[in-house]
Amino acid sequence: MRNFLVFACVVAVTALAPAQQPAPQSKSAESRQSGSVSAESALKEMFEAKIKAEWEAIKNKDKKAYGEMLAEDYQGVEVDTQGERTKIQAINELANGNVFNYTLFGFKFIPLSSDAAFVIYEVSLQFPPRSVVHFSRFYVTELWVKRDGQWKELHYQETHVK
Repeated sequence: MRNFLVFACVVAVTALAPAQQPAPQSKSAESRQSGSVSAESALKEMFEAKIKAEWEAIKNKDKKAYGEMLAEDYQGVEVDTQGERTKIQAINELANGNVFNYTLFGFKFIPLSSDAAFVIYEVSLQFPPRSVVHFSRFYVTELWVKRDGQWKELHYQETHVK
């Protein structure tokens, strides 16, 4: 009797298994899915390039290149406890910067909408040999928005990493 019950359970589970299999995706659904993955990948690469260009502008004290990346209502918060910076303040303080070199890593891209994205990464900064501090590491978050067809950095926040 017990063997019959086990057999009946196996038959019932086997009969129900195909009903629980997901329906195969259509070719158009697969292409939409792969299209959105490749579009997201392209956006991630674009933001990586923009952030590298941003740090190159900071390193080279290039006010024009740096300013073109920032939204007019940009706000930045750095680890120096000086509070928020507007676009003008951020551009003007480039002259006093002393970034000798940098390394970007741990890049993460989070799309929020077709016109907004959140980017997270870490940066290790190297300062000139005669500086009091030689290295520093930050965890950075940036909010980017698309305005008039161009991606602009709206908010920058850095947190010191030990």
